[in-house]
Formats: sequence, C-alpha cells, structure tokens
Amino acid sequence: MQETINTAGQWMTIRVGYGTLSFAMPDNDGKVRFEPFVVKSGVSLAANLREAFKVSPLLLSGATKVRVLIDTPVLMTPEELFDKQEMEIAYRYVYPHLEQDTIFYNVLPDLNAVAVFSMNKDLRMVIDDHYQTVRLISAISPVWSYLHQRSYTGSGSKLYGYFHEKRLEVFCFQQKRFKFFNSFEAKYSHDALYFLLYVWNQLQLQPKTSEMHIVGDIPEQKWLLDELRKYVPKTYVINPSADFNRAPVTDIKGMPYDMQTLFVKGR
Repeated sequence: MQETINTAGQWMTIRVGYGTLSFAMPDNDGKVRFEPFVVKSGVSLAANLREAFKVSPLLLSGATKVRVLIDTPVLMTPEELFDKQEMEIAYRYVYPHLEQDTIFYNVLPDLNAVAVFSMNKDLRMVIDDHYQTVRLISAISPVWSYLHQRSYTGSGSKLYGYFHEKRLEVFCFQQKRFKFFNSFEAKYSHDALYFLLYVWNQLQLQPKTSEMHIVGDIPEQKWLLDELRKYVPKTYVINPSADFNRAPVTDIKGMPYDMQTLFVKGR
C-alpha cells in the first residue's frame, strides 16, 4: 500500500533544469522526499511533466501549492535601474533564442538586484493546470542569497563557482551588491579551470588575501582543486553537509545544491 503524504500547508517543489525534472516535498514526519524524474529524450519538458503527473507519487499527493525552481539563463539588473515594462525587451535582446518563453523576475533585496529569467509557456500551462498557487524562483537565487551571507565571514574577497548540469556559475560580491556574475558551459574540468582563473584575473583578486570557493557537481574534483591551488592557494570545496550543520536534505543523493539550499535556508 502506497504511503499517504499529508499535503496540508505543504509546498511542492518542482525543479526544472536543462533537460531535467525533479520533485521534492516534506512528508508526514517533516523529512524531505526527493524524486528525480527520468526525462524522455526527444520529448518536450512540458510533455514529460504531463506524464509525470500521471505516475509520480509526489505529484499525485494532492498538494495545491508549488515552488518552481527554474534553471534558465538569468539577466541581472541593478534594482535601481530595473524597469518592469522594459525587462522583456532587454531579456530577449540578450537571449534571442528564448523568444517563445514567458519572462519573469525575482527581486533580490539583499543584493540590490533583480534576476530576470524565462520559462517555457507550455510548461507553465501544465503547472497552472495542477496548482492553485504557483511561486517561480530562478534556481540559482537561493545559492546567491546564502553565499552572499556566507561571504561576510573573514576579511578577504571570495569568488564562488557553482557547478550544475555541465554549467558553471561564477560570481563575486562586494558588500550588498554583485561585483561579478556570469554563466559558462563547463562540460570539462579544463574548461572550468580556465573560466575560474580568467575571472579571478579579471577581478584582480590577490592570492594572499582572497579566496575561491566551489560547490556542486564538480567535474574531476580532485584534479580541478589541485590545479586551482597552484594559482589560488586559498581554494576550497564547500561541503553542504558540514556547511548546513548536517541537515538531512544534504544526505539525499542526487538533490541539486540549489534545491538543498532552498530547503535549508529559503530564498
């Protein structure tokens, strides 16, 4: 007999990645249940999600509220320059290949910035058909918010690299603002090494006073760490279990770091 999940007041969390889908929600005991969905290649994510609603125990639990983590390209805008009427024009200019997507945004008050991102129209329609309340979150937003707070420990500047789905997000903060942010395709560790060191040099960070922190699904982690430390001695790998005080979600195999951060620290 299938276990019944008490969905009263609970938020379902759906993560939409680059060709991936996964779901998570607290169960009756408060433990987070995580369910990756095997996506069929050659079929749209919207069609895959429709199928998931027929077979996924979590999606069939009856939850009425959903947080959707969306891993699509982000256009970062200073909060004081953000214009809601102009955001769609700006986003489509930067990412013309996403012209069929609907544009959304998240305000990041602690960083005085607005993250503009997109979502496939058909995918949004599938989600709206199943939930009364929908909250859209750029997948990297929880990571930014948490690592920004973390950047205040110690006195030196910190450059961060977040690896996920063969991509690398590189960013640095200066007080309550972004000093740098960019996203790179990084299927291979050699590419990641180049991008990280290129940004380090571009920002003129100093090895004696500054640090580099990497986290996520790091390709050839040992090799990359050894190579980075040849140029940046203070290079560290963030261990989510230790960093989040052994929170149970950090033991869930396959759960992306941004989803772990959302459950432990919120957005």
